[in-house]
Amino acid sequence: MNHTFHIPVLGLAFSIDTPLKVARYGISSVVSIVDDILIERMRKFHAERNGEAFIPISQKEPDFRARRISAYLNLMEKIVDSQFTSLKQEPFEPGSDITRYFELLPETAALKVAYNQMLQVRDETRKLKKQNELRRAIQKGAINVNIMSKVDKLNLNEDGAPLGDQFSDALSALRGFAQSNLQSSLILSAGMNPRLYSYLETFEDFFPDSDRQIKKNVILKVSDFRSAFIQAKFLAKKGIWVSEFRIESGLNCGGHAFATEGYLLGPILEEFKQKREEMIQELFQLYQSGLETKGLSIINKPAMRISVQGGIGTGKENSFLLNHYGMDATGWGSPFLLVPEATNVDEETLQNLVSAKEEEFYLSNASPLGIPFNNFRNSSSEKLRLDRIAKGRPGSPCKKKYLVSNTEFTSAPICTASREYQKKKIDQIKSYNLGEADYQARFDEITEKACLCEGLATSVYQKNNMLQAKENKAVAICPGPNTAYFSDIFSLDELVKHIYGKFNLLSGIERPNMFINELNLYIDYLKKDVENHFKDLSDKKAKYLSKFKDQLQNGIAYYKELIPRISDQTETYLNKMYEQLAEAEFKLQLLNIGEAI
Repeated sequence: MNHTFHIPVLGLAFSIDTPLKVARYGISSVVSIVDDILIERMRKFHAERNGEAFIPISQKEPDFRARRISAYLNLMEKIVDSQFTSLKQEPFEPGSDITRYFELLPETAALKVAYNQMLQVRDETRKLKKQNELRRAIQKGAINVNIMSKVDKLNLNEDGAPLGDQFSDALSALRGFAQSNLQSSLILSAGMNPRLYSYLETFEDFFPDSDRQIKKNVILKVSDFRSAFIQAKFLAKKGIWVSEFRIESGLNCGGHAFATEGYLLGPILEEFKQKREEMIQELFQLYQSGLETKGLSIINKPAMRISVQGGIGTGKENSFLLNHYGMDATGWGSPFLLVPEATNVDEETLQNLVSAKEEEFYLSNASPLGIPFNNFRNSSSEKLRLDRIAKGRPGSPCKKKYLVSNTEFTSAPICTASREYQKKKIDQIKSYNLGEADYQARFDEITEKACLCEGLATSVYQKNNMLQAKENKAVAICPGPNTAYFSDIFSLDELVKHIYGKFNLLSGIERPNMFINELNLYIDYLKKDVENHFKDLSDKKAKYLSKFKDQLQNGIAYYKELIPRISDQTETYLNKMYEQLAEAEFKLQLLNIGEAI
């Protein structure tokens, strides 16, 4: 691909149709395929908008979840193909989509170089020839999909009997992608789900065809080298090749945050850089053996890309990651929430994001999954949650049930964000006769859980006037902390030019380097963990916290050695980084874990 960035998955709805907005320009993006109810509604919306037939797939039909997903992905591909065909037929003139395609490319791309050369040609016959060559050379962006491995509820039939593993949420979503017409990638996130990973073997599109080509690739979103290698080896032994590792900052990201044990992004990237070739070679040997057990063979190693995402904020940071660490691409997520032509953020939420201060972006315990979740204090969903508490009715109606998991009070799993669970849990703690402070702490812990199934889908309904009667209007959104530095609404062209360093959207804004930002997030995370266990710190937890602190110290030492290698920044900028590292080191030293025991 000519672009060196992609748009990662953004919640449930924010990037649900992003390919229809950017793929024709060669930009790849990721669609969540968790919510088949949202997907079915979006299929109806875009089918009607594009003059395509829409035949509903009822929840009463067999395998409806997978079929809905396949149908939506096929529709998106059909629309993107039509857009791309039209684009290729347009004249090279100001304002045309084909001109925009080339103007968005980075200056280093071979196609951009060829485009600029075409512009210099005076002879009309030669110019037309070069334009036709450019038309044949361009590629559309990929329609990639994401499955969060941990969202894998087992489902029942109408009689309450188990439907079988293959009809679980994650496996059904995988089947929907596998049976679609797409030639793209599946991004697996949130760690390894052996049942899901093993299910990949069921579909031939994940294996090389007679031309040694793989129609559907697997990408792993990872937060450290060790877990990435373990997951990739598990798949390679089954004959499944990981075509890309997407390294994501543990804390400086949007959505759910999978914190490492103190391992910072810079050292993690360094480890991938140093061990990359050795890892690929070992994986390829396992891959060949895995294919042989299935009667397949391959001689040449398939491509394996490594990309990074989470907290990147400037063109210089973007270039440094590509050049110093040899990354093949970068991911830019949360800033695209401020690009209305690329993502789905309703007007109220968009304006709130634009005017938000740093403290409004925070790491919460709002997710029913029990995983730290990047939240936005000024979202309408958060306001609704607090309003329900004030009215004595905490919790949400649970309609979609994607995140049900708790069986503390019921035989069938329910969601910890639901009104049913929170009422039962609050009644339980009332019986403990706790002191006022302890009761309030437990109450706040229970009621912090929020409905993400509804809240993360609502924005696209708001934006496209799709809300149904009596439907909840509250929007949940999960931007990363880096969003605080972007305080405007941008066009696609503006943000892409910012990514490639053509101009700086953050000019005049005081913003620490992305590595410094992540380091401070980790120190705050550790400090909170220490405080939470101050009264009941076990030896095991103390060792964990000490190791965490040591890893952060190792990261600081690494960054001190790294700074002189950052060649495209001013001396003032680099000196500021040294000062910020010293401040962070001082804060870290103040965390005396030994005294907490």
